[in-house]
Amino acid sequence: MTGASGALGTELTNVLSSKGAKVLGTATNNESAGSIPAKAEVRLLLDFQEPDSIQTLTDYLVAASQVDGIINASGVVAFGPVSELTVETSRRLTAVNSQGPIQLISQLFGKLKESSEAGNQPFVLNITGVVAETPMMGMAAYCGSKTAVHGFLTALGKEWRREGIRVISARPGHTETGLATRAIAGQAPNFPAGMTTEHVVARLIAALEADEKDLASTDF
Repeated sequence: MTGASGALGTELTNVLSSKGAKVLGTATNNESAGSIPAKAEVRLLLDFQEPDSIQTLTDYLVAASQVDGIINASGVVAFGPVSELTVETSRRLTAVNSQGPIQLISQLFGKLKESSEAGNQPFVLNITGVVAETPMMGMAAYCGSKTAVHGFLTALGKEWRREGIRVISARPGHTETGLATRAIAGQAPNFPAGMTTEHVVARLIAALEADEKDLASTDF
């Protein structure tokens, strides 16, 4: 579970643990790792901005753990017109929202295939968001990073289907996670009240249990 210290990651960790799953939770640094729920069996560090950090985590998982599923609940957001977009903001959005997850998921293919060959039903679940379907003005770079990972996941689902690995790009609408208040650039517009984390997580868990293969915004 990447992003286990965030609102969605915390709720997912608690619900999955209550159902008997062994959850390995990640956070970006030692400070945020303290917010990973106690129900997580292992707490790990992962900075999607650093390829070496991703490599360290995947090396650990390949050597030490059975991997039956990957859930990516990490993400950063930025607001404002493209004319005010800095190179650093664009780089962070791309690294955290698309390039980092792509590297992590790709490098764990072998572990997911092992799980499939053992008779399990391995999966990848990435919380991508409605902006991958309906890009919004004032959020172009953020939408671009989410659209990129959605395209990757859509193609990957077709590629890995024959290996028995399910890939889900989940695209819920605005959810009250607090992410908009922690933008790395710009200020959030006045969004209408969003969905609760409990509602979104309940839908995600239901999809995993029902062997669903896609979660569009209209499914929430």
